[in-house]
Amino acid sequence: MLGISDYGAFSAAFVLLLFLPGPGNLALITSTTMGGVMGGMASVMGLLLGDQILLWLTVAGVAAVLKAHPSFFMAVQFMGAAYLVCLGYKMIVAKPGAGPSMQITPGHYFRQTLLITLLNPKAILFYLAFFPQFIDPVQHLGWVTFAVMATTIATLGLVYGVGVVWVTHHMAERLRARPKLAGFLQKLAGASLMGFGLKMWVVK
Repeated sequence: MLGISDYGAFSAAFVLLLFLPGPGNLALITSTTMGGVMGGMASVMGLLLGDQILLWLTVAGVAAVLKAHPSFFMAVQFMGAAYLVCLGYKMIVAKPGAGPSMQITPGHYFRQTLLITLLNPKAILFYLAFFPQFIDPVQHLGWVTFAVMATTIATLGLVYGVGVVWVTHHMAERLRARPKLAGFLQKLAGASLMGFGLKMWVVK
């Protein structure tokens, strides 16, 4: 289909990537819990933009550069790990319910999720290694093929992100009535972020 060797498999693979537990999903949930629907949707936009940047950088040939210079890719991985550890620590030491009083704007959630996406090795590896496998070298239509893939990724990401925000928002309304539980979940989310970061570090 338009230069994509198996469009169904490509779509399914990306959906699987979205559902896999990771820092991106945690960022969506945390942003919605602390910033409401506006914070959650800002986070979704950051996730979508990050995906598009990684995709088009791959198209531009960044994959070849990283393969030729593995030390650069390792540096990106370490930056992502350090950023996640820092975010997780801040969530652990923050007082329960302190999020809204900090007057964080939706733009903050957008930038935070964008950085998490760009520095997430799982997403980087998907675009640098997995993504090219679905390009048919014989029927490839150049920018048309890439545009179809980019549009598919944006559409699936938007539907998934809106779903996560909707579910999380309704759960957050119930958690506000139970501050102790909300505080525990906030620290658990922070510990999870630190865990993701430390795991990325150790694996290297």
